[in-house]
Amino acid sequence: MAATAGVVVDADRISPEWLGAALSAPVREVTVTPVGTGQIGSVFRLEIAGPAGPARLMAKLPAADPAARAMLAGPYRQEIRFYTEIAPTVAVRVPACRYAEFTGDGTEFTLLLEDLAPACPGDQLTGCTIAQARAAVRNLAGLHGPRWCDPTLGRIDGLSVNGPAEAEMLAELYGPATEIFLDRLGELLTPDDHDTLRACVPGIAQWLLAAPERFAPTHGDYRLDNLMFAPASPSGDVQVWAVDWQTLALGLPARDLSYFIATSLEPEQRRAHEDALVETYWDTLRGYGVGDYSLGQCREDYGFALIQGPLVAVFGAAYGTPTPRGDRMFATMVRRSCAAIRDWDALSRRPG
Repeated sequence: MAATAGVVVDADRISPEWLGAALSAPVREVTVTPVGTGQIGSVFRLEIAGPAGPARLMAKLPAADPAARAMLAGPYRQEIRFYTEIAPTVAVRVPACRYAEFTGDGTEFTLLLEDLAPACPGDQLTGCTIAQARAAVRNLAGLHGPRWCDPTLGRIDGLSVNGPAEAEMLAELYGPATEIFLDRLGELLTPDDHDTLRACVPGIAQWLLAAPERFAPTHGDYRLDNLMFAPASPSGDVQVWAVDWQTLALGLPARDLSYFIATSLEPEQRRAHEDALVETYWDTLRGYGVGDYSLGQCREDYGFALIQGPLVAVFGAAYGTPTPRGDRMFATMVRRSCAAIRDWDALSRRPG
């Protein structure tokens, strides 16, 4: 990746000259087309004409609103750090990064990524097939396994295991966020779901701080809408890529695993397949050299970490920009997650 082209934050500044400098390859012409709604940032497809280099790329730029940029500087920095400092050292499948730069506090950045089309994102509302779930948990092990409990991760600016300050802040905010969620979307849930959501609140600080000795890079929002799936192959093999790394952190790896399985599958489907999915994840970890982590520990961590599902969904719905699909999506995630929490008696568990 070149570092000489600088940062562009407006699509009209993606000129052939700038792009050629960013790619270190001559570009005759570039066509820029917006993609998506741009609530968190702006995404554009670049169609490129030139004698060398890629024919298409995706460009991620900051939100158009300067006030939004200021609030999102932290997540912007995390995504750039993932592609520049973490992705080259792990085995999770992600779009190839061709250019990544940010300036100052991260309010201004430019990210050029491989265009994965014709791959399509998963759908949080409809869920996924078991074959897709199996591919996704294997891919997740490729994030966690290569740098499992790697002490050098803490040297990366912006990465650290949660401490008392974060736990105190979460404990202060989670109760009010839960009530906001229930006021807005509670009618889409059962009374049992209401009870489960409220029961998650009192112990959330202790939950966040549990098992600090077991950590890896975590996606933080590893769910179907943030995964891209290739069209089905004749062999039945599933190819998957993880995108949207703004929530990169260090933490208990099973939080990503529990969050994905519990939010992606309807309860009946999950109950029938989750043991096999957890074992697939664990077995894939072993292939990356994680030898001091038993299947029993992995299962215990999975059950304990199920609280990640409602935690992320509650904050997303309470403080995000409401949309009809977003409301249904967050309610679906909470409904599925609460069923898993009750099935596993997650609120009474400890990590493995």
